[in-house]
Amino acid sequence: MRVQQVTVKAADSATTEFAALAALQPQLVLAFGSVAGLQQHAQALKQAFAQTHLAGCSTAGEISASGVTDDTVVVTALSFERTRVAQFSTELQGMDDSFAAGQRLAAGLDRQGLRAILIFGQGVQINGSAVISGMMDVVGEAVPITGGLAGDAGAFAQTWVLDDQGLSDRRLVCLGLYGEALQFNHGSFGGWSPFGPARKVTRCDHNVLYELDGESALAVYKRYLGEHAKDLPASGLLFPFAMLGKDHNELGLIRTILGVDEATGSLTLAGDIEADGFLKLMHASTDALVDGAEVAAQAAKRSGQDSDSGFALLVSCVGRKLVMGGRVDEEVEAVQEVFGKNATLAGFYSYGEISPMEQACECKLHNQTMTITYLSEAN
Repeated sequence: MRVQQVTVKAADSATTEFAALAALQPQLVLAFGSVAGLQQHAQALKQAFAQTHLAGCSTAGEISASGVTDDTVVVTALSFERTRVAQFSTELQGMDDSFAAGQRLAAGLDRQGLRAILIFGQGVQINGSAVISGMMDVVGEAVPITGGLAGDAGAFAQTWVLDDQGLSDRRLVCLGLYGEALQFNHGSFGGWSPFGPARKVTRCDHNVLYELDGESALAVYKRYLGEHAKDLPASGLLFPFAMLGKDHNELGLIRTILGVDEATGSLTLAGDIEADGFLKLMHASTDALVDGAEVAAQAAKRSGQDSDSGFALLVSCVGRKLVMGGRVDEEVEAVQEVFGKNATLAGFYSYGEISPMEQACECKLHNQTMTITYLSEAN
């Protein structure tokens, strides 16, 4: 397996850089960039890699081996020796179509010999956990699924997905990976801490939260946020919810606010919540988030093999980026230290991270985590 990468600015021409990557004859090219960057380079990418599967999405910040950038496009070419790549895309007709869209994605892949799936989807007007549930309804829990939902620099207005057809604000794309030589490992960890009382979910509809303890969910949330409430929904990234079960035990899942509805007093979350469960607010420090990124990398590396020249896909939540501010590069550096300087890193700050729970194969939509997928091929 060989990996090469370039980072180009949104406004620059990149014909020469893309041609150099195409000379690698990759089976897969991943591109993560700002909205403006992808719009600028989408056609050139499609032309340069006409014989290659192309996938990626817009971001709330781009990740490469050099750290974190904005208003760029990070393009990574992967040339496998004994791994086959297939692609299938579908259009999302609306949030209510999320589960069915997941079913269509999974059904579009040949399941014979399917080892793992990567997925990239739009980040607004989507129920990410329903998409994953739909995919698992078709492929089961034995096939690991990882990836993330696109961003648009925290605007929560319009995100974009790149596939073999080009750029779209409605499509979801998945990549099926096949072959016994493939080593596909994953890790996910947060670093956030809960605070305040647990509030019972008294009314919700999938990922729309209407009431906590019999009161308007938006009213409760605004009380906690205080002066930050005026900046909703963006400020909600700093105060996500921890999901607790009926017994008040943590489920290991975090939910981010995607939108608010003043008329109904509701909060739209990035994924489903437990109808009879409890929610608790969370906050974090930069040091805790950096430590969480290192734990995620160690989980992916621990389940990996002896290769130190593979590819690590990092999908981290935009909320983490906002908390860390000028220290955001530190979580990428922590991951690089775990995998070593010969591993290539790429990824993005997202509106939802997709990964199995710890070492299990049952996939979940995460929020506010650093999720890592490590790809390599056995010698």
